[in-house]
Amino acid sequence: MEKYPIEVVRHSMAHLMAAAVQSLYPGVKFGMGPAIDSGFYYDFDFSAAGVSLAPADLKAIETKMKKLIGSGAKFERKEVAIAEAKDIFAGQCFKLEIVKDLEMEGADNVTVYSNGDFTDLCKGPHVDSMKDLPADGFKLNKIAGAYWKGSEKNQMLTRVYAAAFANKSELDEYLKNQEEAEKRDHRKVGKEMGLFVFSELVGPGLPLYTFKGAAVRQAIIDYSNELQKKIGYENVCTPNMNKADLFKVSGHYDKYRDDMFRVVSNYTKDEYYLKPMNCPQHTQIYASEIRSYKDLPIRIADFANLYRDEKPGELSGLTRVRAFCQDDGHCFCREDQIKGEFGAVLSIINEALETYGMKYFVRLSLWDPEHQEKYLGEPSVWEKSQAILKEILEYSKIEYKIGVGEAAIYGPKMDIMTKDSLGREWQISTIQLDFIMPQRFGLSYIDQEGKEKTPVMIHRAIVGSPERFMGILIEHYAGAFPVWLSPVQAKILSVGENHVEFCRKLGDELKAAGIRVEIDAANETLGNKIRKAAGEKIPYVLVVGDKEMESEMMAVRDRGGKVARQISKVDFIAEICAKIKQRN
Repeated sequence: MEKYPIEVVRHSMAHLMAAAVQSLYPGVKFGMGPAIDSGFYYDFDFSAAGVSLAPADLKAIETKMKKLIGSGAKFERKEVAIAEAKDIFAGQCFKLEIVKDLEMEGADNVTVYSNGDFTDLCKGPHVDSMKDLPADGFKLNKIAGAYWKGSEKNQMLTRVYAAAFANKSELDEYLKNQEEAEKRDHRKVGKEMGLFVFSELVGPGLPLYTFKGAAVRQAIIDYSNELQKKIGYENVCTPNMNKADLFKVSGHYDKYRDDMFRVVSNYTKDEYYLKPMNCPQHTQIYASEIRSYKDLPIRIADFANLYRDEKPGELSGLTRVRAFCQDDGHCFCREDQIKGEFGAVLSIINEALETYGMKYFVRLSLWDPEHQEKYLGEPSVWEKSQAILKEILEYSKIEYKIGVGEAAIYGPKMDIMTKDSLGREWQISTIQLDFIMPQRFGLSYIDQEGKEKTPVMIHRAIVGSPERFMGILIEHYAGAFPVWLSPVQAKILSVGENHVEFCRKLGDELKAAGIRVEIDAANETLGNKIRKAAGEKIPYVLVVGDKEMESEMMAVRDRGGKVARQISKVDFIAEICAKIKQRN
């Protein structure tokens, strides 16, 4: 399989799965089947074949796929005229729709691939033969619903997912990591730890944070705030909604209106929206005064709540929500200050991710010149801003990957791509260079010669949304947060009823020192209390019995430890407070 890129292998296996489905379920209708990062999927309408696919049916499809691999059938490419393609896919409504779409776009011919009795509409490329596919390197692993073309207005199809790799050992490693990921799923672990809840009465995608969850969220926010203050950012407070006019000037109204929540007033006909980002409002803070070149850079930070009208099927715990905040900041500066500002932001992002124990790389996210309609501004502005970012990265000797089409609508960006403890990639931090929005809002400053000039706007986030990052961290740490982030840093267990009052006084003393404490005074055995505390992944468990009441020494069980250690109260408080302060 080494002679083929893994994407080609995966896409070929999607065709193979479709061929197996056609053989097992005559009459099924076929949607699309692309390769994805871990394998591939294919969308089917099984109702057309009079069946409803169940997870138990995946094994039979796998078996058929392996038999087809053994047949050695070739992948044969053919270019056909639109009229012929309509005949080939006459009984396949979804394929026929794609052919007609291509015809509307001006295509005269389309490419089809055949392997055995199955023919699909596809650009390719594919492997030469079914025998080039790894019979032991794939596994069908999930069934889900998916709207045709991703639109809720269209028919719901059945999406069959598969993991696919070059060989069995890579597949086994992936499946092992997936099993571990399921154990760490932040929706499951967060519920077990009592960090957040969702309510149908409140609405989907709108998390409610408990005392414990709010403590973790606030710790993330406080750390980001501490870091950004080091490089001169100051907090502002802005409203959660504004008139549509603001987004019309910024360009977000035309590009993102369908993803924003519209607000209706009883007293005005003005159009309002809940804001999905802070940057347009921050331009108005800048514009509120006449600025001199001596005033720049002006650095604004904001933790205001943001709202995005995500599709219900795309909501996922804390990692995809409708209400969130960001450790968001915007810097208005001169062109000669760009390099220094980027360097300062990169330094605090590096410090943050080292503290959280996450490796990362930089993706230089550029615009897609083939689809200029997705962006604002002239090509010359994009060429200039992209050249500046490349120069900064190369000057700083930072290795990076290119992401064409990943830019923001107003400018290129450096996206910080992190890897968690399972090796999964997440886009978290970002620094974006924007020449366009200051122009659209008519922002200016007076230069040394008394002339008006347009400032540059730098958009940046340290870890992005604290809520989303909290979900990522739950899985990264498997719920075992470092002491400074732990929702409960120490839990005090009473051996018996006569020890409860002492436990409460000790708890008050620890709380006064800034430690998050919980007391278990339940009428249960000590063994049960210790097991519960271990399950809650609490860093320190303090057991209080007669001996501890009569002494300044405490019995402390460290997370993961089997035996309690003896330490004085003074030393324990100093130890835990040092870990909280140093965030280690």
